[in-house]
Amino acid sequence: MNRWRWLILLLVITAAGGAYGFWRSNHPMVENARSIVSSHLGLPRRFPGKSVEERLQGTGFALGDPILLRIFKQERKLEIWRGKRGRFQLALNYDICQWSGTLGPKLREGDGQSPEGFYFASARQLNPNSSYHRAINIGFPNNYDQAQGRTGSFLMIHGACVSIGCYAMTDSGIDDIYRLVEAALKSGQKSIPILIFPFRLTAEILAAHKDSAWAAFWNNLAEGDRLFLKSGEAPQVSVCGGRYRFGKPEASCQVVMPW
Repeated sequence: MNRWRWLILLLVITAAGGAYGFWRSNHPMVENARSIVSSHLGLPRRFPGKSVEERLQGTGFALGDPILLRIFKQERKLEIWRGKRGRFQLALNYDICQWSGTLGPKLREGDGQSPEGFYFASARQLNPNSSYHRAINIGFPNNYDQAQGRTGSFLMIHGACVSIGCYAMTDSGIDDIYRLVEAALKSGQKSIPILIFPFRLTAEILAAHKDSAWAAFWNNLAEGDRLFLKSGEAPQVSVCGGRYRFGKPEASCQVVMPW
């Protein structure tokens, strides 16, 4: 009888070990932990799928072209728009691994909320040696946020698939995005526009959220997004009277995005 008990126990342990091995080799959080450890130890890292250069083939774009980032919380998407002859066109998109909080803007330090609005990143906002692999500071709070009394710091697009108020990508995803941003800045783009929205700001979706406390704010964001989609140009953004304003800023307005 004891022999059968030992045999059953051995079979259970073997099955559990196989299941754990499968989970360990396939779970995304484990893959990110492996990537972080490998990067610190200088070991080869595993990058699934095609390289940035391979994905850009046939698009007419190249590393070093101007770029713009467009983020959607609800859809968990980050888009890369690349500029050519003064107009931006959609080139690549990435899944956002994690963001935190709910739909709506960040209000205060420590609320765990991922921001929404119009931001930009310059070369000094890049961190190639972040604790979260690589990081791009989005520049929160901007002049609009400050006018609203909103507070917060170190709001990033970064790797490691962990978010407390940031937009977290996989390590391989942030490697691509960081490389594109860095190449554009080194090639002469002064700063990278970052447009962050709660969801795709179509009339239908906005109507579905008309009773939200943030409906007016989201409709204000939609003005700038519609202007961008129509013109293909990064919108000039300022803040006047507690609202985002688009186009050439008036003397009484504070510039948010300066192009």
